[in-house]
Amino acid sequence: MTDDTQKPDLPDRLSVNPDSPYFNGELLQRGIGVRFKGVEKTNVEEYCLSEQWIRVAAGKARDRKGNPLTIKLKGDLEVWLES
Repeated sequence: MTDDTQKPDLPDRLSVNPDSPYFNGELLQRGIGVRFKGVEKTNVEEYCLSEQWIRVAAGKARDRKGNPLTIKLKGDLEVWLES
């Protein structure tokens, strides 16, 4: 961040799972928009800008701890802060 009026830079990697080292609750509360391969996504569990991938839930399947099973999809990725 270079100026008080400028919004903070988005992290290279962000996860919605509180147990992840890439979790940032404050940033997630502000709202993050994700566009993957030209389509806006609302079900993204984690993303990585430098490697251009997202993780999304694989249907309704859950692991033994109750977390959704995810799959990694690679492609063009755009991320922005909402509001």
